[in-house]
Amino acid sequence: MYLNFNLYSIQKIINDYSKIPYTYGDIKSQTVFDKNSDRYLFVINGRECIKRIHGCINHVDIINGKIWIQRDGTEDGIATELLKEGIPKDRIVLGFRSPEMRKYTDFAPE
Repeated sequence: MYLNFNLYSIQKIINDYSKIPYTYGDIKSQTVFDKNSDRYLFVINGRECIKRIHGCINHVDIINGKIWIQRDGTEDGIATELLKEGIPKDRIVLGFRSPEMRKYTDFAPE
């Protein structure tokens, strides 16, 4: 059941981030949860004046039973939120860091 807890925590955190409204432009938040591939995303889509806005804020994968943070565009960091949910550091990989740099963090190197 530990893996189910991870999935619930990831979805909860990403959903919470997606509910934070943008104060400018017509920008919508979207979540993409692919449970078959263990891939979870938070993306934004819309317009700011004439400029098109589209991007990935968070991208999290489950790989070999660990939570891989592939992209984190949040201020405090999704890893911090996962730790608050009780996920141990050795189950979290900062995939956005190079393999060389990951070994110097308190998180799992892979």
